[in-house]
Amino acid sequence: MSKIKFAVIGQGHIGKRHAEMVRRNPEAELIAVCDVAEKGSLGLNDLKEPFYNTPEAMLAAHPEIEVVNVCTPNGLHAKHSLVALDADKHVVVEKPMALSKIDCETMIFKALQKSKNVFCVMQNRFSPPSVWLKKIVEEKIVGDVYMVQLNCYWNRDERYYKKGGWKGTQELDGGTLFTQFSHWIDLLYWIFGDVSNIQAKFNDFNHAALTEFEDSGFVNFNFVNGGMGSINYSTAVWNSNLESSITIVGSKGSVKVGGQYMDKVEYCNIKDYMFPELAPTNEANDYGAYKGSANNHPQIISNVIDTLKGRTTITTNAMEGLKVVDIIERIYLLRKPDRKS
Repeated sequence: MSKIKFAVIGQGHIGKRHAEMVRRNPEAELIAVCDVAEKGSLGLNDLKEPFYNTPEAMLAAHPEIEVVNVCTPNGLHAKHSLVALDADKHVVVEKPMALSKIDCETMIFKALQKSKNVFCVMQNRFSPPSVWLKKIVEEKIVGDVYMVQLNCYWNRDERYYKKGGWKGTQELDGGTLFTQFSHWIDLLYWIFGDVSNIQAKFNDFNHAALTEFEDSGFVNFNFVNGGMGSINYSTAVWNSNLESSITIVGSKGSVKVGGQYMDKVEYCNIKDYMFPELAPTNEANDYGAYKGSANNHPQIISNVIDTLKGRTTITTNAMEGLKVVDIIERIYLLRKPDRKS
């Protein structure tokens, strides 16, 4: 059985997770990793695979690499994806795909030129409650969608925003909707489609010394496919995460999926419908770091392998990754320069 050969750019928390998930997949082989930091400072002195400080050096040394996982800061996703595509590699890019629609379009154009795939990491699509939500909306089990409310209330304080790091900077982080909540905006787009007539209000309650952007916002809009929606979000919650939830009011019933990471069906009341037993949802601890290997990243790696071997299609393709960035970019166009509403 031939193995798909991977490399990972970036060895922070998420990059290490990608590397480990590749190692654990019997149809994958991790060829090398790279990071601008030194191996020792990353806790990788016992690393078995070759380590490099630049993607260019890694790719030059290992032409056998087939897939490059880009796990660097948000603002570098486009740059590093293009380096990999120029080297004729498939790309797996962490969320968000990039920080602008223009950069996403550049990546897509390059991928088409090179006949390569760009896989966007939106692993929450694999969550059983998310799969269930898509089914009841797509099959109109909940009827016509009237209203959708997405609530994301998390804690991100000085424990998260380290001085001298990339998190919290406009250039490399991009904003709360890009880094903390793009997964949930992806679910909105995946389940309900595109949005229009966006209105928004923002504030920075307690992050002036920590970030270069807002920590809270109210956003409302219409769905192109019908109905209206809102996003209410904040990283100003004290001490620990509160919830990520989505509530749907439809013509045949209402549902709510909640919990810290939208992992629990809290309410389901639909006409002539019996709620099915869902597969167990992976547990997550505070700050969004999943316990052990209990997360949806293994499904991402499996989907890459299955797609390249012709057994399935991409879970989140580049056009969908672009649409998430496009929606966030359109919301952020309404931000005022002083970060206040």
